[in-house]
Amino acid sequence: MRLFTCALLLLLAGCASGPRIDRSHVSVNQDNRIQFVVLHYTNASQERSLELLTHGEVSSHYLIGDNPPTIYQLVDESRRAWHAGESEWQGRTWLNSSSIGIEIVNPGYQQTPNGRIWYPYSEEQIKALVVLLKDIVKRNNIEPRNIIGHSDIAPSRKLDPGPLFPWKRLADEGLGIWPNANSVARQQARFEVNPPSAAWYQQQLSRLGYTIPQTGEFDVTTRHVLAAFQMHFRPERFDGQPDAQSAAILQVLNTTK
Repeated sequence: MRLFTCALLLLLAGCASGPRIDRSHVSVNQDNRIQFVVLHYTNASQERSLELLTHGEVSSHYLIGDNPPTIYQLVDESRRAWHAGESEWQGRTWLNSSSIGIEIVNPGYQQTPNGRIWYPYSEEQIKALVVLLKDIVKRNNIEPRNIIGHSDIAPSRKLDPGPLFPWKRLADEGLGIWPNANSVARQQARFEVNPPSAAWYQQQLSRLGYTIPQTGEFDVTTRHVLAAFQMHFRPERFDGQPDAQSAAILQVLNTTK
C-alpha cells in the first residue's frame, strides 16, 4: 500500500508539472467575441425588472434604472446573457453569444382606444446610457452601426426600445448611425418620381443588416422589417408602408456605409 501511495503521488506530481502552455505564437485570425450591443426596454418597473433579470428566465449584462438612474451590472461581459432570444443581424444568428445586452427601465407603451401611448425615457437615463455605451464601445472596439435595438434583430416579435428612443442623439455622440438630412431630401425627390420595387427594399434592408426573405413581394414579413427600420430611423411614422422617404433613408445609409 505504501508503494502504491508513493507511485500515485509521483504520477500526480508529474501531471502538475506536465506540458506547459506556450502562448508565444498568436494567430492574427481572430476578433472580439462581442460584436454588437442590443438595447431594450424592460416593460416593467425597476423593482420588477431587477427581479426578472436576476431570477427569471431572461437576463442582461446591464440594467439602467429610473429612480434613481443607477447602472446595474447583472452579468459579467465575459459571460452570455439571455436577452436577445431568436435573433439575427448581418447574417449572425442567436445574438446572445455575440452581444452585450442593455435593458432600460421603461413601461414601453399603453394601449388606449386611440392607439398606443409610448412612454419616454428620462434625460438622466439617456445620459447614463451614453456614458455606459462609450465605455463598452471603446473597450470592445464595437462599430457604431452595431449598436442596435431588439426590434432590429427580431422585427416580427419585438418593439423595444420603441419609437421614443433617441437614436439620433446617440448617433450624434458617435454611438450609432444616422442619415444626412440633405442627402435624404435629394434622394427622396428621385424616389417620388420613380418608387422602388419590393425586391429593392428587401435587398437594401438586407444590406443594412436586417434579416428578410427575398420574395420580391410586400408580404407580411417585409412590412414587419420595414416598420422596424422606420421605427429606428424615421420614428414619426413606422407603419411598414413603403414610401419615398423610407427609400431615401435606406439609400443614404447604405451609400455611406
